[in-house]
Amino acid sequence: MTTTSLTQAGTAGGTRRPRRARRDWRGWAFVAPFMIVFAAMIIAPVLYALYLSLFRQQLIGGNAFVGLGNYIAVFQDAKFWESLGRVTLFLVVQVPIMLLLSLLAALALDSARLHGAGFFRIALFLPYAVPGVVAALIWGFIYGDQFGLTASVNALLGTGLAPLSGPWVLASIGNIVTWEFMGYNMLIFYAALRVIPTELYEAAEIDGAGAFRTVFSIKLPAIRGAIVIATIFSIIGSFQLFNEPHLLKQLAPNAISSYFTPNMYAYNLSFAGQQFNYAATVAIVMGVLTAVIAYAVQLRGSRKELR
Repeated sequence: MTTTSLTQAGTAGGTRRPRRARRDWRGWAFVAPFMIVFAAMIIAPVLYALYLSLFRQQLIGGNAFVGLGNYIAVFQDAKFWESLGRVTLFLVVQVPIMLLLSLLAALALDSARLHGAGFFRIALFLPYAVPGVVAALIWGFIYGDQFGLTASVNALLGTGLAPLSGPWVLASIGNIVTWEFMGYNMLIFYAALRVIPTELYEAAEIDGAGAFRTVFSIKLPAIRGAIVIATIFSIIGSFQLFNEPHLLKQLAPNAISSYFTPNMYAYNLSFAGQQFNYAATVAIVMGVLTAVIAYAVQLRGSRKELR
């Protein structure tokens, strides 16, 4: 065989392409059930709401395309701004109180100085196991000034307590939400506290750090991520406030309006007013606003963790 033939044979052998690896679809097969449900229950309704928000039902012409007209109307709607201001006030006051109480409870359970910690952990978490509708009905019976506990206290002491009156109804709802979710947030904080390395506590004890110094220098910085997560969940829950005011409206129709919260406003626009397009617009605006605020809180919390 000549040198030229060897060169050609070597070149032909060197240019042989390797066989392509077959793509493995087993991972997609595992996540396919979730993706199908997620697309059908989350993505499709959101896309349909976006579609509805671009139209308006008119007496003449039926369902007409209006583009951003519904969004402009929402930002000029006094009822929307009033309901948004109400839930913002609820968030600013109720969320810090609830998270502080949850944090104190978690620190007490983690301190190993509380007798019967298992009982208190279950007792604090138990209200979260109560469905929100049932919790609102229970507290509605307690708050009723014509019946229930409040009426009994008024009859016994001659007082005029009215937790569901105009000035107090938002605080009463905040009390219900705190009772429901304090244990849930406590469990998040407690779980984060339990995974702190014991070496940190031993080093603090060697350095002579007391209980309060240990809390502020070790425990709180270590669970900052859990605090951020609980804050984000609480912000989302505050903007989605619906069950409690919707059920208590039957007991306090003068104090709780049909647009008490943005979710109630969208619900009543849709099912009572048959304004599906405008209700979808309110829902989209609240969804975007909630996502932006939650992302801002997450971004700020992650920046502090990196410092």
